Amino acid sequence: MESKNAIAALAALAQTTRLETFRLLVKAEPEGIPAGELARMMDIPQNTMSAHLATLARAGIVKSERQSRSIIYRADLEGFRELTLFLLKDCCGGNAELCAPLIADLTPCCVPGSSEPCAN
Repeated sequence: MESKNAIAALAALAQTTRLETFRLLVKAEPEGIPAGELARMMDIPQNTMSAHLATLARAGIVKSERQSRSIIYRADLEGFRELTLFLLKDCCGGNAELCAPLIADLTPCCVPGSSEPCAN
């Protein structure tokens, strides 16, 4: 990931509604959520939600798919993975011992089938 892409993704998430929308979409993986339902869940007008979703999509962390008359939005987990790896790439100057606590904190969230819930 290039710096400009990381900056775009971080900027997109640096707004309350977009951050909460992204978190809802991550929780709804892999099914996704229709745009109208997202607007209702967030209690904001549909045109405002559309603008927020467009910002997240341009940043590469949300994707959409038309299903009949609805547009289903999903978190782009590959884009999020790339952003996370970009942020951690030079973690602790290559000193694995310093990164170990961070990796341990992330592990319960990232292990498929884990019964451990993520800390919020």
